[in-house]
Amino acid sequence: MTLAKTLLAVLKRHAPFFLCAVVAVLTLWVIPAIATAQTAPTAPTIPIPQVNIGVGQAKNPQQVVAALQILLLLTVLTLAPTLLVMVTSFTRIIVVLSFVRQAIGTQQVPPNQVLVGLALLLTFFIMNPVIQDVNKNALQPYLHNKISQSVALDRAAKPLRAFMFKQTREKDIQLFYSISKTPRPVAQKDVPTYLLIPAFVLSELKTAFEIGFAIYIPFIVIDMVVASILLSMGMMMIPPVIISLPFKILIFILVDGWDLTVSALFQSFHPR
Repeated sequence: MTLAKTLLAVLKRHAPFFLCAVVAVLTLWVIPAIATAQTAPTAPTIPIPQVNIGVGQAKNPQQVVAALQILLLLTVLTLAPTLLVMVTSFTRIIVVLSFVRQAIGTQQVPPNQVLVGLALLLTFFIMNPVIQDVNKNALQPYLHNKISQSVALDRAAKPLRAFMFKQTREKDIQLFYSISKTPRPVAQKDVPTYLLIPAFVLSELKTAFEIGFAIYIPFIVIDMVVASILLSMGMMMIPPVIISLPFKILIFILVDGWDLTVSALFQSFHPR
């Protein structure tokens, strides 16, 4: 009884110490062990594929050629949007649509995404004969292993070159020949593509600016009439653009401005 009383007295005297010891044991050993057991990773039921990309030493020339072809293909895919802009009707269409928006004075209406989307749709519509020619004579025979890659590229370039020659001014082609100081060609087939494409782009920009100038004239007349009316009424503090904007939008709607613009663009590529 004396020993039991002594132990009880010691426990009562050192109770905080024993409590801290128990908490320390739980914190350092027991709780981390339980958490580790609960968060232990389980084997996945669905296998996850692993992709390894590396660069090794080529063992034969064929491997080097294959690597260069892949690099060239990735480069072409990266430049595909630029090529679409440069060798198709997209340049003229997007510039004219931008002129229409600026002439009306609506700033960001329609937004850029709408203008680019409309320009792409009109580009596919105008370039449809060229696309069908390339698909029929170049792409499909190549996919069916009837012609080689070089032959397919040559056949695909012919309708594109024919389209660009119809829209390119001879003056622009002569400009690049004079800059490069190369002999003048005898026929169109002798004109290299690297000279034809920039000449085509310059011709497209010039034609687009001519159409844009014709679009700007009626809207400038409306601005001048509104400014004259405001000046005669003594309202010099009111910007004429604020008053003329609703009238320009109304007149553009009444004359079916978008239909006229698209029709003018189509006739510029296919004159009657």
